Amino acid sequence: MRRQMFTLPIAGLIAAAALSACGDDSASADGEIDVVAGFYPLAFAAEQVGGDRVNVSNLTPAGVEPHDLELSPSDIVEIEQADLVVYLEGFSPALDDAVEEYASDKSLEVSEALDLLDYDDTEFLEEDHEDEHAEEDEHAHDDEHAHDDEGEHTEEATEEDEHAEDEDEAGHDHDHEAEGTDPHVWLDPRRYAAIGELIGGQLTGIDAEGDQDFLDGVGDFTAELEALEQEYTEGLENRTSDDIVTSHAAFGYLAERYGLHQIAISGLSPDQEPSSQRMAEIAEYVEEHGVTTIFFETLVPSDIADTIAAETGAETATLNPLEGLTEDQDGEDYFSIMRDNLAVLQEALGAA
Repeated sequence: MRRQMFTLPIAGLIAAAALSACGDDSASADGEIDVVAGFYPLAFAAEQVGGDRVNVSNLTPAGVEPHDLELSPSDIVEIEQADLVVYLEGFSPALDDAVEEYASDKSLEVSEALDLLDYDDTEFLEEDHEDEHAEEDEHAHDDEHAHDDEGEHTEEATEEDEHAEDEDEAGHDHDHEAEGTDPHVWLDPRRYAAIGELIGGQLTGIDAEGDQDFLDGVGDFTAELEALEQEYTEGLENRTSDDIVTSHAAFGYLAERYGLHQIAISGLSPDQEPSSQRMAEIAEYVEEHGVTTIFFETLVPSDIADTIAAETGAETATLNPLEGLTEDQDGEDYFSIMRDNLAVLQEALGAA
């Protein structure tokens, strides 16, 4: 018997949301709840949970990067007239502003109840060079001891110490700027299931008569995500490597769930251009650790991944962060693309 992976208090969450909404029934005249979602994963979750009782509109068109979303006047009208707006704060700044102005009393910010990950794009370098830093510290300690024995503390040494302290502080500031909160929560099936619960609770608060339908929708959605997690766990169990080199840092939650190690060429934003030093460091890591595949994405040009691959002899492959669908992905959905991702990861990590 397959073990139960998720322990989600679905009925309790939906009941609580219904009470918090005061039982208002503000569904559209056609009997459907009009839901406006910021981008594809949120729209898909709303469709899966709401079923025939919802009319879901995705504000991000096919082929558009949701970080770059610009709202048209008709989008603003949709937001104003919606029964529920589902969004992820910080992911599409234009939508954040629109929600604040037009839909603050009928919106669901999905990260509010989730455990989010912080990302630091220098993390893998700190891990790799830990021994090197330890050796440098040991040499520094020996030098300091020698100076003490000689009893000399010159003005020049003092200035060098102050300069080193300034560099440390500057380095700390740089690291702080490299950090951020990873928004790609839907790539972890458990967190995605929690988003489904939140949506189900909000829908019940709008249309109490649909309580059982929404409860069933959340249950079915959760069951499919449980099955997906089981496939990933079993499919990656016998891998020979944990390293995934990605064009940008979109896969932290996937990596955390399955014990992988993400090495991102760019940071959390796909528009961020890596420095030449960063590119050289990534190439060195790929060669030293025998990484065979550099991953790029569907909505972002592959130039950077191609460059690293050409320098190191690695191959390139698509790993889809599911921020949105392209126009030629008709008939595909979250589950089919996540299974495609699994097949690519198995090949790259020696688990095929």
